[in-house]
Amino acid sequence: MLPTTYNGSLAVFESSAPNFLTDDQINRLSLAFQGWYDQKDISDTKRCIRGRYWLVFLALRFTGARISEVINIDYGDIDFRNAEIRLITLKRHNPKKKGAYRIIPVPANLTGEIASYIAQYPHMKDKAFKVDRSNFNKVFKELCIESNIPKELSHPHILRHTRAIELLRAGVPVTIVQDLLGHSALTTTAVYLKMSGQEAKGIMREKGLI
Repeated sequence: MLPTTYNGSLAVFESSAPNFLTDDQINRLSLAFQGWYDQKDISDTKRCIRGRYWLVFLALRFTGARISEVINIDYGDIDFRNAEIRLITLKRHNPKKKGAYRIIPVPANLTGEIASYIAQYPHMKDKAFKVDRSNFNKVFKELCIESNIPKELSHPHILRHTRAIELLRAGVPVTIVQDLLGHSALTTTAVYLKMSGQEAKGIMREKGLI
């Protein structure tokens, strides 16, 4: 399905579209994170710690949020019944909108993972996402190396770019993607609509246009 296009000329965006992970790359990285968390020969204390990193990874993967937003998630921000996570939107340029929240629908298996972790480690209920950012970045880079992810893509923010592209390719309207990502301006989101010449050619061929 083609991504919903921005009502205007994409030619005005001179910067190239952000880098993102391919389906194969994101799958390899997800398996690496899960394997790291599920490793058999580690102590329960270490598993408890790794579980927090696993949850932060999943939240980044499926919300498209900034890491600073994810590590601010509290237990009360998670709606287990409706599979939604409430995020405080950071980087708002308008002072009147600072402290605003947005609600992100997520796969039910994400909230299920959170529920399972908290059931196993109830004392972590209010601290599940409160990881040290620099430590998470270090683990992320190590698992990217293990997954053969190029160095220039080995940073947590790549998951935000990847989710944006994934949503647009699935046909989610750009205005909805803007809200989900917490962008204050549509032009910021519209950058993700830029495609490489090879991508455009493939879509046109698939649709019988060339």
